[in-house]
Amino acid sequence: MPTGPTTRDGFLADCRARITFDLLSNTWNGVTLWALRDGPRRHGELRERIGGISAKVLTETLRRLEYNGLVERSAYAEAPPRVDYALTALGRTLLEPIEVLGAWGFLHGDEVLQAQDERPQ
Repeated sequence: MPTGPTTRDGFLADCRARITFDLLSNTWNGVTLWALRDGPRRHGELRERIGGISAKVLTETLRRLEYNGLVERSAYAEAPPRVDYALTALGRTLLEPIEVLGAWGFLHGDEVLQAQDERPQ
């Protein structure tokens, strides 16, 4: 199993590790992946579960995640039409890193907020 970059230049533009940072740098990517962890969801269910995300931004996020192979979209020819979104096997591999980052936020979030309050604007 790869252990990561072994040189100081490990995060240069052509480094595969940057893909992860690019994917998780968008707030809604990680949140949407996490919201799908328990199984397929419809667009409206995801909006409700996530909170604070517009329909447009959720649609853009789901398309981006689908483009990157992390989410699959399943459309059903029903009346009314139904579309579900689910994590792919690749998408599931990001749940553990997202959980670790979330745990870090719970542990250190207050410290970050305090540092922000102490900085002059």
